[in-house]
Amino acid sequence: MQPCSSGRIDITKRLTMNSKLRNIAIIAHVDHGKTTLVDAMLRQSGIFSTHAHLVERVMDSNDLERERGITILAKNTAVTYHDTKINIVDTPGHSDFGGEVERALRMVDGVLLLVDASEGPLPQTRYVLQKALAAKLPPIIVLNKIDRADARPAAVLDEIYDLFIDLDATEDQLDFPVLYTNAKTGVAHRAVGDSSTNLQPLFETIVASTPPPSGDAAAVLQIQVTNLDYSDYLGRLAIARVFSGTLKRGTEVGIAKLSGVIQPTKITKLFTFRGLERDEAEEVAAGDICAIAGVEGIQIGESITDLLNPAPLEPLLIDEPTLTMVFTVNTSPFAGREGQYVTSRDLRARLDRELLTNVSLRIEDMGATDSFRVLARGELQLAILIETMRREGYELMVGKPEIVVRTENGKRVEPLEVLIVDCPETFIGIVMETLGTRRGEMVKMVNHHSGRVRMEFRIPSRGLIGLRGQLLTDTRGTSLIHSMLDGWTDYAGDMASRLTGALVSDRAGVSTAYAVWGIQERGEMFVGPSLEVYEGMIVGENAREDDMNVNITKEKKQTNMRSSSADEAIRLIPPRELTLEKAIEFISDDEFVEVTPKSIRLRKKVLDAKKRPKRWQEIKASVDSAS
Repeated sequence: MQPCSSGRIDITKRLTMNSKLRNIAIIAHVDHGKTTLVDAMLRQSGIFSTHAHLVERVMDSNDLERERGITILAKNTAVTYHDTKINIVDTPGHSDFGGEVERALRMVDGVLLLVDASEGPLPQTRYVLQKALAAKLPPIIVLNKIDRADARPAAVLDEIYDLFIDLDATEDQLDFPVLYTNAKTGVAHRAVGDSSTNLQPLFETIVASTPPPSGDAAAVLQIQVTNLDYSDYLGRLAIARVFSGTLKRGTEVGIAKLSGVIQPTKITKLFTFRGLERDEAEEVAAGDICAIAGVEGIQIGESITDLLNPAPLEPLLIDEPTLTMVFTVNTSPFAGREGQYVTSRDLRARLDRELLTNVSLRIEDMGATDSFRVLARGELQLAILIETMRREGYELMVGKPEIVVRTENGKRVEPLEVLIVDCPETFIGIVMETLGTRRGEMVKMVNHHSGRVRMEFRIPSRGLIGLRGQLLTDTRGTSLIHSMLDGWTDYAGDMASRLTGALVSDRAGVSTAYAVWGIQERGEMFVGPSLEVYEGMIVGENAREDDMNVNITKEKKQTNMRSSSADEAIRLIPPRELTLEKAIEFISDDEFVEVTPKSIRLRKKVLDAKKRPKRWQEIKASVDSAS
C-alpha cells in the first residue's frame, strides 16, 4: 500500500483492506479431523495448481506428526475465498501441546471448534474452548465425521451447548453457527443431508461470522511474536501478528525484550502467507499475520514496536508445566557407539535451542553438571522432545517422570487432572479398580447404550504416569483415554509405584537363545537372543515384585551323553517391543531409559549388583505409606 500524494497514509483504504481479511484458528481434540479439514480447504480454495502432487495432511510437515497422525506444532496457512483472505492457524489437539494453542489464539479473531459427531466433546475440547471463550473469540461449531455409522450429531450438539453453559459462555457466544462436515470428502452442510457438495457453506460462514481484525494501520507499530521458524537461507523467522501500525521492509524498529529493554534492529525481509507458501511483501498492515526475517535473538512473546515511540504489548502468559524429568549424559558401557552428540555441552545446547521455540518447557540446572531437569506439560510432550533429539543424533538417559509439587499458603499442592476413559461395559470393574489404587475418584458415568461406557474421573497427575499402558493391557486394547489439567489440589501423600520387579543382566556379553528360554518363564522379556548386553541392563519384567539378576549370556554345555530331551526344540516367546513412551512409563525411581539414535534400552542407575539397593524394601515402604 503506497502513501497518498500528501505523504500521509490513506487510513480509509487501510480499513477497507482489513474488512477483506479474516484470522481464524481451528481447534479440536486430537484425531477429530482438524488437519484433514484444513487439507480440504486448501484444495478447494484453488491454492494448488492442477499439476501439483498433493499428499494427505499437508500441514503435518514434521516426520513425527505424520507417523503418529497428530499435530504437534501450530502452523499458519492462508486461503482466499472470493476477495477475502482467510489466515488459518492449525493447532495441536493434545493437551500436552497446550502452549501452542494458547499462542495461536493470540493471533486470531475467531475460532472454528471442530468436534467428532460420534465421540462428542472430550477433555481437550473443553481446554481449548475455555481459552477461546476467555479471549472473547466468537466460535463456529463444526460437527465432523457425520458419515460415521455411529454419528449422533443432535446429541453431540446438546453436549456442546452444555459445555458452553458449564464454561459460563455469554449469550453472544452461545449464539454460534453450526455446520456439519465430512472432512475426508470435503463437504460441509448447513443442515444434515442438504444438497451441498463442497465446503462453500464453511467459507461463507467464516467470512460472515468472524469479525475483521481490528487495528489502525496509521497508529503506533505494535506486533507480537507468537511463533518461530527457521530458514536455511534467511535464518530465524518470527511469525507474528500486526496489532496496529504498518510494518515496512527495511525500516528500523525496536524489539521489546522480555526484560523490558528496547533493542534496535532492521527488518530485512517480510513475508505473508498464501497456502503453504510465503510471499515476499514490502509492507504488512494492522490485522495481518506475517513472517519477519532479520530478527536474530528474538523470542516468543516479545514485541516489535516503533523505535522512537515504543508501545510494547504485554508478554504472553502460558500455563505452568506439571511434569518434570531428569535428562542426563549417557554413562552406560555402550555410550558413544551410536550417537554423534554425547557430551553435557551438546545436551545443554540442544535443550537451550528447544526453549527458543517451545515456551511451555522449562529447564533447570541440577547439582551435577551433566544432568538437567526438564519441566513440561505431560509425558507425550517429553517423549516427542526425546524422540526428536535421538533422530538428530543425540545420546542421553532420562529418569522416571515426576509431578511438580509446589507450596501455596503453607500447604503442598499437586496438579489434578480430569480423566475420561471410554471402554466396553465388560471392563468397568477393572478400570475402576485400577484407578482406585491411583487415588482416582469417579464423578460421572455415561452409557450411550452402544456397548461402551464413558467414565469421568478426578485423579492426581501422578496417577497418570504409566496408566495408559496398564489400562490398554487390562482392557485388551479397547479403551480410549483422554486427560486434561483441572487445577491443583492438596498433596495426597505417597502413591504405590510399579508392583513388578525387573530381570537384570548380571554380566556383559551376548544374549543366547538357550538363556532366554530358561529365563522367559520368570516374566516377560524385553530382549531376544544375539543382542549385546551389559551388567545392570534390564532385559525383562519380573512377575514378582523384587528384581532378579539373571545370566542372559549362558550357553548350553556340550557333552557326549545322549538324552531323549537334549535335542528338544527351544521355543522362544517374542520379546515385548519397547517404544519410547512404553519405556518411560515402565521405569521406576532407580532406573534410567538409555536413548540413542538406534536403540532404546532400560538400565539400573547403579549397574553393580553388589552396590544396588534392594527393590522389595522400597516397594513395601511405598505400599505401606499409600495405605
